Amino acid sequence: MQFKKGTSWKAAYNEEKGVYGAEVVFQGSWELYEISAAVYSQLTKSMKDSQAEELIQTGRRLYSHVNDRCGPPYTVVLDDDYADYCPWMADSKPSGKTWDAGLTDAAVELFESEKQNREQRRKKREQREKRK
Repeated sequence: MQFKKGTSWKAAYNEEKGVYGAEVVFQGSWELYEISAAVYSQLTKSMKDSQAEELIQTGRRLYSHVNDRCGPPYTVVLDDDYADYCPWMADSKPSGKTWDAGLTDAAVELFESEKQNREQRRKKREQREKRK
């Protein structure tokens, strides 16, 4: 594993899986992303956190834990394979409710901001339906 880190972000290259992942943390909430090699190469410890976060957030969001004091904490798992991208999160157990697959699928279909997850979610939904 190769890592890069700032105050509010962390990125990694998982050589074994051949994927890049990153985490952005803000006031008790965090998001995980799949990022490209190009984004990973641009990340430096000396850059402003806001610049790094902006770069990371161009990637595909994999996981989101929200604890923003506007309600109870909750988690949205957009890609069950998030630990391949961000293995330091593999054993994480966030507090609050986790959205079920149906609600997550609906949100991905509805929100333009989640269009990068549609193909992956549709394949997973098809697999779940075949198992029933």
